[in-house]
Amino acid sequence: MARGRDEARIVRAYLDAIDNGAKRPGRRRSPETINKQIAQVDALLRDAHGIDRLNLVKQRRDLEAARAKAVPVADHGGLERDFVRVARSYGERRGIDYAMWREVGVPASVLTKAKVQRTRLSTAKGSKR
Repeated sequence: MARGRDEARIVRAYLDAIDNGAKRPGRRRSPETINKQIAQVDALLRDAHGIDRLNLVKQRRDLEAARAKAVPVADHGGLERDFVRVARSYGERRGIDYAMWREVGVPASVLTKAKVQRTRLSTAKGSKR
């Protein structure tokens, strides 16, 4: 029973980490990249007038808000390593197959490391096709 709780805790932590890191498609902006963009906007602001100045001020505020929300990419290596260790047994015990892991965002490379097999849609246990 304790093993099941430990595995559930590990799986939950890993899935939470990938959920938090996958809010939007595309490349993530690092705080450093955002700082460079703010510097570029500040440089443009020196010579801007009228509506251009207004748009640049808004762009800078948006970038500052994004920087405040940006969390440096945490080292998920430990979480991934623990997940790889328990994913197969947890999935087998709970009836979670490869497609289900993929649907919730677990990368195929991680499932390969965890030795979770790709399976075809199966019929009921013991029945023949």
